[in-house]
Amino acid sequence: MNDASTVDELRNQLVDEILGQHSLPPAVEHALRTVRRDAHLPGLDPADAYTNNAVTIKENPDGPLALSCASVPSTVAMMLAQLDAQPGDHVLEIGAGTGYNAALLSEIVGPTGEVTTVDIDADVALHARQALNRTGYEHVRVIERDGLVGAPEHAPYNRIIGTVGFWDVPAALRQQLAEGGRLVLPLRWRGQTRSVAFHRRGETLTSDGMELCGFVPIIGQDGERIVELADGIVRLHHDQDQGIDSEQLAEVFASPETIEWADVRVGRQEPFDGLWLRITAFEDTICRIEVTKQALARGVRRPVIPVRSPALVEGDSLAYLIAERDDADAERPVRLGAVGYGSYGTELARRMVAHITAWSPDRTAVPRLSIYPGKSSDRDLPAGHSFDKRESRVVISYEEDPRRRA
Repeated sequence: MNDASTVDELRNQLVDEILGQHSLPPAVEHALRTVRRDAHLPGLDPADAYTNNAVTIKENPDGPLALSCASVPSTVAMMLAQLDAQPGDHVLEIGAGTGYNAALLSEIVGPTGEVTTVDIDADVALHARQALNRTGYEHVRVIERDGLVGAPEHAPYNRIIGTVGFWDVPAALRQQLAEGGRLVLPLRWRGQTRSVAFHRRGETLTSDGMELCGFVPIIGQDGERIVELADGIVRLHHDQDQGIDSEQLAEVFASPETIEWADVRVGRQEPFDGLWLRITAFEDTICRIEVTKQALARGVRRPVIPVRSPALVEGDSLAYLIAERDDADAERPVRLGAVGYGSYGTELARRMVAHITAWSPDRTAVPRLSIYPGKSSDRDLPAGHSFDKRESRVVISYEEDPRRRA
């Protein structure tokens, strides 16, 4: 299927599908309708290139996640909308991938703008360079380099975007962003990832929007830890500062379970990921639990999503989000609750239910995330819940504490 008109039709159909999910600036829509994704994925049938799916371009021999992939097109579009690049902007991209995103950026910033993309992997950088050359974007810079250091020789940048997952915001990228510039990163904290759009004011990065996403993690940041429980069939994914002790939790699932239900229901297709996000603004005990099929077969209670659900962990105890069908409300037939294990299991389950109850009245509320230099003192930080990463201090807050309204 290589007929040009057919390929154009496939591309436009995909863009129409994306527009059904996201409101896009005209410049982003134009770029998506112009740049050929199939040309950046040679050997792949165009019918597959123009589906709303990620495509792996380099496997990782050392782990389950790919080293590099072409991101889901709707996620690409959403992040470009967050970035809000303008004609003439100088843009830095971390994670060259196929070169497709860099080509889209080049279309958006136009002939007076500049796009620089960096990737640590030589094969990936070469793939991007060759694809950009084939498709008429020879002017895009492709640099083989650790993305954590950016490209200071071409700074400052009006816009910086990461197309790999970050656990921390590198000081180097903040320093290379122009005053008033925008930075969009898939940022991970407390077991969940959001594409966060920041703007720079002095040494501070402050968010003005965030969206759920998932990305291959950047090489060189290892701030997340994994604790294996029940012979490795249950795993907790947590940040290094949380100090979860596997020895304390060794017998947690040998204890009786406690179940608490909230008077909160959701529709079958209704998102509830905002609950996890909200809890991160009030709890240092929140992380991600992964319960395998083997654990479920042994009687461990099913989390709402077995591979990734929010959990509260404290000492020798934990509690996590669960759900059950409840036909009391036909439009929202799924009831949310929590199951607790361990000596504090009941208390943690009730705390989870309190968070569910507080989240429910305003389910789409988004907090503000502020990034301060790691050297900042407590008095430099605004009101909100703060926690530290290696190169930055993070403050997350809602305009109003939901526990005050509950």
